[in-house]
Amino acid sequence: MRVMHVITRMIVGGAQENTLYNCRDLLREHGDDVLLVTGPADGPEGDLIEQGGAGGVEVRVIPSLRRAIRPVDDRRALRDLGRLIADYRPDVVHTHSAKAGFLGRRAAWSAGVPAIVHTVHGAPFHPYQPLAARQLFRWCERLAAGWCHHMISVADAMTDLMVAAGVAGPQRFTTIYSGMDVEPFLAADAQRERVRRSLGLGDQEVVIGKIARLFHLKGHDDLITAAATVLKSHPNARFLLVGDGILRDRLGQRLADLGIADRFLFTGLVPPAEVPGLVAAMDLLVHTSLREGLARALPQALIAGRPVISYDIDGAREVAIDDQTGFLVPAGDRARLAERIGRLVGDPAGRQRMGENGRRQFTDRFRHQSMTRQIRELYLRLLDERRVR
Repeated sequence: MRVMHVITRMIVGGAQENTLYNCRDLLREHGDDVLLVTGPADGPEGDLIEQGGAGGVEVRVIPSLRRAIRPVDDRRALRDLGRLIADYRPDVVHTHSAKAGFLGRRAAWSAGVPAIVHTVHGAPFHPYQPLAARQLFRWCERLAAGWCHHMISVADAMTDLMVAAGVAGPQRFTTIYSGMDVEPFLAADAQRERVRRSLGLGDQEVVIGKIARLFHLKGHDDLITAAATVLKSHPNARFLLVGDGILRDRLGQRLADLGIADRFLFTGLVPPAEVPGLVAAMDLLVHTSLREGLARALPQALIAGRPVISYDIDGAREVAIDDQTGFLVPAGDRARLAERIGRLVGDPAGRQRMGENGRRQFTDRFRHQSMTRQIRELYLRLLDERRVR
């Protein structure tokens, strides 16, 4: 079949990796024709295509397809998407992210594409927005839901959220977990000693990691507050922050003010290929974001055999299973966060047990080949239903 994926920007991020794996698998393993359409990869996160290549997938960049709402650019992007669809004549248009999801679905519906699918990686509306923005994005999602045949959620929690917001009924959604290359994480321990040595980490230090942009709503302030408490009883704890962003200087100043800057390591922006080694250097992973569909860092850590501690938001509870693969903490509860971190820092046997449970439960579920197989089966079902009608 001919499949067109449309996404706002191919920065280094979970939704983008998901999309690229799907494109590659459809091309390499199923022999489909695939076109990836994206806007410019603006932002400090880095360009995923430049870093790792497209793997043979044809990529078209629409300069006017941008994340910000810009009516003139948006009309131009809608027009360009319509022309691409008319030229490529896809059997399936599969959209990702809010802007590309809205414009891509509209263009595909107008062109009469046989199967139109949208993946909900994370809802574009959330409680931390101004009310007017939240209402606007909710209305946009409801409207765009009428321009597609089915939606994929990366976690059951995303379906629940969208249904509760009145976007569409539950029968319009299917949960398919976001796939990844699990093999580097299964083999990550082979890099542990080398990476820890390169970071200046001693054998007796217990490393608490976090993988996220240094950005608002990612919860770094909460982790720093909890760390100050943990270090009082566990001076052997070290904190490894993977990622970069606009809050780097402010976070560094706060650590200096608390007198714990020497207990934190910042890696800055790293290519995806380096993430398994950094996870191997960790002893547990903490996820304190206040909104996220299902952060890839959680299954990545578990597949590498590391327990996780996560705020109980969105899809986190589907992998962070309390006292089995880690701990869930109410969002914003810094005291509970510190207590749970301290508990795992002082319990190496518990860390090993939870990490092994996570690896056993989630390795196959998050293979990108499994994701693509399920997505392709959905495509075929939608196309068959269209033929019958």
